[in-house]
Amino acid sequence: MDKALIRSRFAKASGSYLGQATVQRGIALRMADLIGQYVPAESHRRVLEIGCGTGLFTRAYLHRWHPERMLLNDLCPEMEPFLRDVLRPEVSFSASDAERLEFPGGQNLIVSCSALQWFDAPERFLCGCNGLLEEGGYLAFSTFGRRNAQEIRALTSDALPYRSLEELAGALSDTYRVVYASEEEVRLSFPSPLEVLRHLKATGVTGIRSCTWTKAQLASFCRSYTERYAAPDGTVPLTYHPMYVICRKY
Repeated sequence: MDKALIRSRFAKASGSYLGQATVQRGIALRMADLIGQYVPAESHRRVLEIGCGTGLFTRAYLHRWHPERMLLNDLCPEMEPFLRDVLRPEVSFSASDAERLEFPGGQNLIVSCSALQWFDAPERFLCGCNGLLEEGGYLAFSTFGRRNAQEIRALTSDALPYRSLEELAGALSDTYRVVYASEEEVRLSFPSPLEVLRHLKATGVTGIRSCTWTKAQLASFCRSYTERYAAPDGTVPLTYHPMYVICRKY
């Protein structure tokens, strides 16, 4: 992964993200609900959030719980101004590449919402989080599976190396007890393929593409997208494939 490019794209999209990230907002609320069901009250004292972005999950979480200490992390320092309403003495922000695992230990809960698909080695990171958790601590995360943006994947080479739910759960089984795992499919409709691309750009999801399309390439993409996916009313879909996992340290 080109972390500098990812940071740049998400920093540029930070102002438009909250208005466009409808699926991510739903995922954040779902993640908060699942944590309420599967993570006991005593595991909300010291919390680390990975990839907090502009704070969609952070706000949903803090609406329900009041941790003694919560550290928010993101690759982009540009996210901090969007978090001013939640930052306080017990809630702090730190910008860094989370895959280095340079965080304080003794965490009761580590959570990440819609971020791990951008990691070079998400399985290694998730297993590494075990060393940051207290005995019996919880790791809760959402990410995206292989059907995510399948329309884009079918027409271009721009695709993240998505894992399956089974792969992720299997990688965790030696260091955690998986207490919950599920996946779903969410499909959005857009007036045209060009609007799909605008939506992705506004949410920073073009982060792995380093080059710009020519007019001819863009026209070809839009034509192929319409031919393959257009509904009778002319709209075109974009698929999201969120997955949710909650596990407990042995």
